Amino acid sequence: MAIDKRQKTVATLVGIVVLMGGLAWASVPFYDWFCRVTGFGGITGVAEAGSDKILDETIKVRFDGSRERGMPWEFKPMQREMELRIGETGLAFYEAYNPTDEPIAGRASYNVTPYEAGGFFTKIDCFCFTEQVLQPGERVEMPVTFYVDPEIVDDREGQYVHQITLSYTFYQIDLPEEVQAALPQDSDTNLN
Repeated sequence: MAIDKRQKTVATLVGIVVLMGGLAWASVPFYDWFCRVTGFGGITGVAEAGSDKILDETIKVRFDGSRERGMPWEFKPMQREMELRIGETGLAFYEAYNPTDEPIAGRASYNVTPYEAGGFFTKIDCFCFTEQVLQPGERVEMPVTFYVDPEIVDDREGQYVHQITLSYTFYQIDLPEEVQAALPQDSDTNLN
């Protein structure tokens, strides 16, 4: 009978470990889905076109840019802020520069603060939707087209938001295969 209790305890503990591992594995995609649906955590919306309604009320949008540690690019917003009417389509630019002697690939992660505004900040087009590859010494201007959804003025918390900050952080990724294939075969280029 003591062996049955031990086996039951071991089976229960193994079951708990498997359950906890499964929950940990599923938490990242679930959290990502939750943030995209609700705008929680400053995740923005995406639309095919601008808003069909433009209000007389204005909102200030600030722009911020940073790099993950070790990312060799220079990266910054080309304007610090703009004021636009709620629902009006805005166009802002960020600048990236690769000062190295090798091609570098990067991807931008983003968020919006205050977090209550995330569900109302809608991107139409953005450099952050795709990976970016900069050749040695290349400098590029990268656009983001967006609007603030007019429904923000009717939201219980959103109605008190008068300034939104759009932040991007660039991090280095592996070079795409087609860029790696175009490199000279005897190159000492770091392919990270």
